[in-house]
Formats: sequence, C-alpha cells, structure tokens
Amino acid sequence: MRAQFRGRYGPPGGGIKGYPLDRLYEEVAYIAYYFHWPRREILEMEHQERQRWVEEIGGINRRLSEG
Repeated sequence: MRAQFRGRYGPPGGGIKGYPLDRLYEEVAYIAYYFHWPRREILEMEHQERQRWVEEIGGINRRLSEG
C-alpha cells in the first residue's frame, strides 16, 4: 500500500486538467477490484502512478490467461 498521502480527496493532481471522469472511475474501479485498495487512496494517487498500476494489473491478467 502507499505510504504517503497528500491529504486531499478528489481527482488526482499531476497537472492533468480535464481528465475524463468516466476514465477516472474506470481506473479507480479496476485497481480497487484487483488490489482491494480504498477508493480514497486510489484517488489521491498522481495520474502517472495510477496509470502504472492499471498497466501492472493488465500485465498480471495477461500472464495468468496465457498459462
């Protein structure tokens, strides 16, 4: 789990303005489903970090489905 928090709640920072809300919900649901991390913790991640976890989960799923 992440050890560092920013103390805010809501869309992540990182300089991304106008990130599609539907995509944000999708990413949060995906990470929460697989890792069981709290929504607040996922929302507080920087965009790049959240995207990295989405990619990692996808890689795990691909490897599992291949064999």
